[in-house]
Amino acid sequence: MISYIVSILFKIIYLIILIVVLLSWFPPIFDSRKEPLASLIKIYNYIMAPFKAIIPPIGMIDISPLVAFIVLQIAEQIIVRALINFGL
Repeated sequence: MISYIVSILFKIIYLIILIVVLLSWFPPIFDSRKEPLASLIKIYNYIMAPFKAIIPPIGMIDISPLVAFIVLQIAEQIIVRALINFGL
């Protein structure tokens, strides 16, 4: 049961990253100061801070969200498998 909840939380994190990255392609259309987008951006910035500190942008392209997806998926696999092995 707990492993299912953890898996859902990771899916929500993936979705937040995907939404903010896609919306960053259309800045004039969406006002990032209005809710709920402002809250999503705050969560995104909190999640992405460690990745952006380590991975510099390549020209105009920021690959830190891609690296974050990969690292978070590996972390999800490890955590969920450990919880399942413990019967949670």
